[in-house]
Amino acid sequence: MPRLRGWVARLREVHDETHRLASFWGADLDAPDHADHSLKQRLDAEWQNLTRRLEEAVAGLRREGIEVKDLEEGLVDFYGIQNGEVVFLCWRRGEPEVAYYHPVTGSYRNRRPIPVASRPASPHPRGPS
Repeated sequence: MPRLRGWVARLREVHDETHRLASFWGADLDAPDHADHSLKQRLDAEWQNLTRRLEEAVAGLRREGIEVKDLEEGLVDFYGIQNGEVVFLCWRRGEPEVAYYHPVTGSYRNRRPIPVASRPASPHPRGPS
């Protein structure tokens, strides 16, 4: 997840820089002979590359049954069983172990503590960093 958060932070920087250029230059920025045209093209290419990488990484996590809810918060859900019901086990960056769950139709606000005897053995969900 740190790598994914880094990509999101860089996307924000690229967006801000692109927006700044567009606000200052307007449509003139798209002219091939404009002084900042090549910078905008590099930013656009970086945006596309980072977006593709993020989408692929999140899709990979989904294939493993991990739902990324918030990259900045480090919030992920993954399927589990609690009291015979399919639920989302819920983990947030900084928590020492998976200790909460919520109904599949619920959200972070609905999370409840997992009884200690029922907690998963691993301290956090497995996935790319």
